[in-house]
Amino acid sequence: MDLSRLLSSITPPPSEGESAARHHLDSLTKPPGSLGRLEEIASRLAVLSGRAPDVARPVIFTFAADHGVVAEGVSAYPQVVTAQMLENFARGGAAVNVLARQAGARVVVADFGVASPLGRSPGLVACPIGPGTANIAAGPAMTREQAIQAIGTGARLADEAIDAGADLLATGEMGIGNTTAASAITAAITGAAPEQVTGRGTGVDDATLARKIAVVGRALAVNRPDPRDGLDVLAKVGGFEIGGLVGVILAGAARRVPVALDGFIAGAAALLAVTLAPASRHALFASHRSAERGHARALEHLGLEPYLDLGLRLGEGTGAALFIHLARAAALVWSEMATFKAAGVSSSEAASTAPSEAEDRIAPTKPAREQRP
Repeated sequence: MDLSRLLSSITPPPSEGESAARHHLDSLTKPPGSLGRLEEIASRLAVLSGRAPDVARPVIFTFAADHGVVAEGVSAYPQVVTAQMLENFARGGAAVNVLARQAGARVVVADFGVASPLGRSPGLVACPIGPGTANIAAGPAMTREQAIQAIGTGARLADEAIDAGADLLATGEMGIGNTTAASAITAAITGAAPEQVTGRGTGVDDATLARKIAVVGRALAVNRPDPRDGLDVLAKVGGFEIGGLVGVILAGAARRVPVALDGFIAGAAALLAVTLAPASRHALFASHRSAERGHARALEHLGLEPYLDLGLRLGEGTGAALFIHLARAAALVWSEMATFKAAGVSSSEAASTAPSEAEDRIAPTKPAREQRP
């Protein structure tokens, strides 16, 4: 994979699209801004893609991998649960599967490095980078080459989905111990202290939480990840599935397809992606605010305000699946509401101002997808 080529292909959307989107939304039969953040979603979707937004074929990526740091006793569950849940995803029995079906989304379930043996579950994508990462409390999680491989694999899966018509990508994950890795990533990039970004994860008790905070601090001290280099942070304190999500984000940003972030782990992946390619932030939608302590710090650093706050802390892509409904509603408001002129309704002065020349930049119909870099 040519990572540098992918990164160089990510650019911000044209700034003039924002005024065109605002004019269109203000021309609809409602007081300007009265649909609140639903209008924000519609505008951002339109500006990103340069067309009328459409959320007809969303895809959720649920990537799984194990983490060597579980040897430090940082989780309430044994490592084998990662493999068991991965097979549950593949069979369609997990929370993300239920919510995805309701949202009309396809779920791509992929093994990025599960340590325990897996059965031959139909629909499971096997792309392991290794049998779980090494223990970050003792040294680097993976090699730099493995980090690049994880990103490249995630980007490839995202590209394949976009080629098949995906118009929204959603991020999800599973991995016993991965909140510890996410805490280390968040601390490394934001500069926060371990205790500010390390939470209870699967529901650990006070003693285990204290141990987990100490482990994150030790991982940072041992590895000294460079906060200016997302690849270095991923290799030293990350996870294979987190690297895969970085690839999904970068591929979505490169091809101007929106990416719905799930919770804390996805937020850590977004920190890495934006460190590697700052313009990738324009593609990101924070679906919800996780109950996990470090998520708010990650979102603050990214400059993203979440759309839902339901106390979720499951992961898998569950929060992102719920956001699909909001994104679809926003897209339908854009395309199906009547304008004041078409409905014969008197408009306010703000809504009746002449459209700018930039309005033509947001096409009313769906063009061909951006080609992959």
